[in-house]
Amino acid sequence: MLTASQMNALPAFFKSIPDPRRTQGKRHRLETILAIATGAILCGRVGYKGIAEWAQSLSQDARARFQCYYKQERYHAPSEYIIRDTLIRVKPDALDQALRHWSEQYSTADESLAIDGKTIRSAIDNEGKQVHIMSAIGHETLNCYTQKKS
Repeated sequence: MLTASQMNALPAFFKSIPDPRRTQGKRHRLETILAIATGAILCGRVGYKGIAEWAQSLSQDARARFQCYYKQERYHAPSEYIIRDTLIRVKPDALDQALRHWSEQYSTADESLAIDGKTIRSAIDNEGKQVHIMSAIGHETLNCYTQKKS
């Protein structure tokens, strides 16, 4: 569960990420979409549909904290299509950096880290090799501090 102050602060961490969308028809700010997706995932939602359902379930106060689109005296959360379309276009490195900055500010310090690796099934990189992911996770907080392809 996110606190009100975490909801208020989350969009600001994504302001430096370049918006990959066309300007035509943009209603929702990039930082709002990314903050809502992050909040949903932190609250245990999985997939685009889960993120969108979480976004639609937000109260008007929570939507205001995420700086959602405001029209006709109501805050409107982005739809599943907008969330999916935006997330697949954002540069992963920029998103990772913003999430690390947010995590550094809001997580408690861990005394030790666990290093874990996974092989991604059916994922091949540009060189034709299978993709492996390494993660550093805090023992006490269970926060993922970084995740890198190896």
